[in-house]
Amino acid sequence: MHMGRVVFLVDMNAFFISCESTRNPALKGRPAAVAGDPKSRRGIILAANYEARKYGIRTAMPVYEARKLCRDVMLVPPDHGFYEQKSQEVMKILSEYSPVIQQNSIDEAWMDMTGCEALFGAPIDTAGKIMKDIVEKLDLWCSIGISDNKFLAKMASEMKKPLGITTVWSSEVRQKIWPLRVREMYGIGKQTEKKLSDLAIYTIGDIARCDANLLLSTFGKYGEELHMLANGIDNSPVVPGGRHDIKSISRSTTLAKDVTDIDYAKAVILRLAEEVGADARRSGCRGKTVTLSIKYCDFHMITRQKSIDATFLTRNIYRAGMELLEENWNPARPVRLLGIGMSNFSESSAEQLSIFDMPGSGEKASGTDSAREERLERVIDNIREKYGSDKVKRAKNLG
Repeated sequence: MHMGRVVFLVDMNAFFISCESTRNPALKGRPAAVAGDPKSRRGIILAANYEARKYGIRTAMPVYEARKLCRDVMLVPPDHGFYEQKSQEVMKILSEYSPVIQQNSIDEAWMDMTGCEALFGAPIDTAGKIMKDIVEKLDLWCSIGISDNKFLAKMASEMKKPLGITTVWSSEVRQKIWPLRVREMYGIGKQTEKKLSDLAIYTIGDIARCDANLLLSTFGKYGEELHMLANGIDNSPVVPGGRHDIKSISRSTTLAKDVTDIDYAKAVILRLAEEVGADARRSGCRGKTVTLSIKYCDFHMITRQKSIDATFLTRNIYRAGMELLEENWNPARPVRLLGIGMSNFSESSAEQLSIFDMPGSGEKASGTDSAREERLERVIDNIREKYGSDKVKRAKNLG
């Protein structure tokens, strides 16, 4: 029996395309992928199933390249509202096993399972039950990493896919983690990998054995963190995503094709602002900072911020995003990804408005523009939650 802290990282396998396969069984057992703009040569692969991966088809690969590798690959357009819904169904199953769940992205979450052994048995058996539950109830696959901290649980979850259950306890870091290349360490990208190789650091073990001061002088605070993580030390708690814990709400999307048309970009920002606004209203959080992210086709990325009056209205989030977009738009640089987010929240004291509290009820507040806008946006939220995200669209986003 494992004494001490127990953390799981549940990572859904090939999530977008697996979601599509639950409603279109024809995609099962044959090469298939979700692709932005599947009819266009310039679209890109957003998620490939394991059959497609056998041909070398990967995320972010252009559609024409994927078709070269496998002529018969089935491509479907993305439906983010559907994936969001499936993600919530996964989280609901996880919440039956632990009240402490921190969602890391749409398709993965940490669970603090400390002290749950009396209820569900040994960690490895519990992971098997969770995996079986998700397969039987949702027809989706996952991999689960088990450790005594978040970082090692994440590393373990990557080791065996699909349908893998892997343990990496702190005592096993030397044999299981140190031999891996630095690029396999969670959080390390190309730039950091290059800087490390300049210091003759090639494996995670090299980071762990390296002089911490050298890392500190090269990378600042991040260097210190790298050194600790490489030694398997991570004391960060699993923070459940409650309204008081929200630091930021953001959405981003990789575009179907590289974009140089600002009107198209504005339509994308509006769709993302609607999702951010709906999330903020659901959490009762009004943000005072709006952030715009732009990634160009050469993968260079910029982020720009703007301060606004505290709000959770889509209209205000979109307006700030649009101003940032106009200030930073360069038609000569094709854009690959757009994102918008808000942070710097003030706790909202506004009460939840009913769908039936329509203007004209004689209340003073109903006369103000923003009170009316809030009512309208909450009505839209209600309709979308009940009937699907595509049932109400703003005129700007039609077509």
